[in-house]
Amino acid sequence: MDNSSGVGVLDKAVLVLNALEAGPASLAQLVQATGLARPTAHRLAVALEHHRIVARDTQGRFVLGPRLSELSTAAGEDRLLAVATPVLTHLRDVTGESAQLYRRQGDERVCVAAAERASGLRDTVPVGSALPMTAGSAAQVLLAWEEPDRLHRGLRGAKFTAATLASVRRRGWAHSVGEREQGVASVSAPIRGAGGKVIAAVSVSGPIERLTRTPGRLHAAPVVAAAERITEAMRRAN
Repeated sequence: MDNSSGVGVLDKAVLVLNALEAGPASLAQLVQATGLARPTAHRLAVALEHHRIVARDTQGRFVLGPRLSELSTAAGEDRLLAVATPVLTHLRDVTGESAQLYRRQGDERVCVAAAERASGLRDTVPVGSALPMTAGSAAQVLLAWEEPDRLHRGLRGAKFTAATLASVRRRGWAHSVGEREQGVASVSAPIRGAGGKVIAAVSVSGPIERLTRTPGRLHAAPVVAAAERITEAMRRAN
């Protein structure tokens, strides 16, 4: 067998997955594509189905399963964090404010990475914090480029409006003043993945006394530059 790892059952399972990369396949088509004996192909496909690595379509054909997508997402998250961490540190140093990275999870946004100020008053958002999608500049960024129906659903109960999100799309960044938390301001910009889809938001946040009531005037340029650096690094990583 070509490209043999020396672990026969694993090599045969990979043959099955490689065959399914081309699209749905019946058992007969799997046998033809892999060259495996029919009982072997069936046993492996069913075992892979048990682990959700393979699934069945509505016609009963074998297809690649949801577990592969979940593993791919996890790998993408790891890449994003590896790429973003030094950029967040640089953004903190340039602005003098805490920097965060947010990803959307359902009706919340989760802080998946942060670079905090070394001293003085800190408006920290601990990594792992789940914040609402109804307030704050990062929420605006994560919602602004959604499909229209998701965007309008996201505006229900939000402290910002459709006009706010139109402005975010036009200028490429968002800011908020006391929207999520009294006395705190923030500036955010989008990080894009494959096909230009917004996959995360990079932010700086701090007290209004420092960021003022027009925080974008102070920090939009470095925040947008940080988001573009992360986007470009993710593109190279792919």
